[in-house]
Amino acid sequence: MPVLSLGYLRLAVESADRWDPFVRDFIGMMPVEGPSPDALHYRMDDYPPRLVVTESPTPRLEAAGFEVLNRSDLKDLVSRVEAAGIPTHAGTAEECALRQVTGFAAFNDPSGNRVELFYGPVLSHRRVELPHLSGFVTGDQGMGHILLNCVDTEAAYEFYVGVLGFTERNSLELPGGTSYFLGCNARQHTLGLSPASGPALLHFMVETTEIDDVGKALDRAHDLDVPMMQSLGKHTNDRMLSFYTYSPEGHATEIGWGGERIEDSMPTYRITEGAVWGHRYTPPPAGAKGLPQ
Repeated sequence: MPVLSLGYLRLAVESADRWDPFVRDFIGMMPVEGPSPDALHYRMDDYPPRLVVTESPTPRLEAAGFEVLNRSDLKDLVSRVEAAGIPTHAGTAEECALRQVTGFAAFNDPSGNRVELFYGPVLSHRRVELPHLSGFVTGDQGMGHILLNCVDTEAAYEFYVGVLGFTERNSLELPGGTSYFLGCNARQHTLGLSPASGPALLHFMVETTEIDDVGKALDRAHDLDVPMMQSLGKHTNDRMLSFYTYSPEGHATEIGWGGERIEDSMPTYRITEGAVWGHRYTPPPAGAKGLPQ
């Protein structure tokens, strides 16, 4: 069986002090104590922390964690990855404890992005507290979606679709090549592949359960001086109502509601516009630390 969902993100960042209010007070995730004393841990639902942030002099995507069904599926997928010529690392007991999972394997995708396949999240059974919003859409759709920078989107496509079992949902032709949007569950896309000169996390999205949560997040962005990246709009592919801000590291950070669910297989298609309306772009503020200029 292929990948089930995006389970977690592990980020190395320049300043944890800048990330904590961004995640806790703006996005609205729940800060919790975690197994890594030097990291920040944030929950969204009944799973272990979906976002883990560690301060580092070299900011980067430490890992995108994708959930699989069980030990047997992990073993099968690892065999497929290794057959594709990509070496893997089996998580040790200590490494599993840091991620609060039963087992995982790590490797770099064809563009150098770090990927972890895991199974068996270790649940704490403490009720998640989200005072800023009604809740996040997770469950069978996972944490949300991400876009990864890829030096060769065609090679990345062949890997994620041919090896890990993702499904192409749609594509978009860009000046630097083709961007692909891939699904692995009912979420219209869980993974995007974007042409770039090097590996990195380009974008991450979380979906809220109520439309008012998006409006309240807009208010929080204004009150907290979170720099806006794209105005409120509606996408052409997943039909999501959303807006984007810059994270402290410059990631496009999307807060959305009402994303389309794909319950059955459907033909792929190509879009020529990213938005039905809105999503007007704002450059990062001049001199903003950690943001692209």
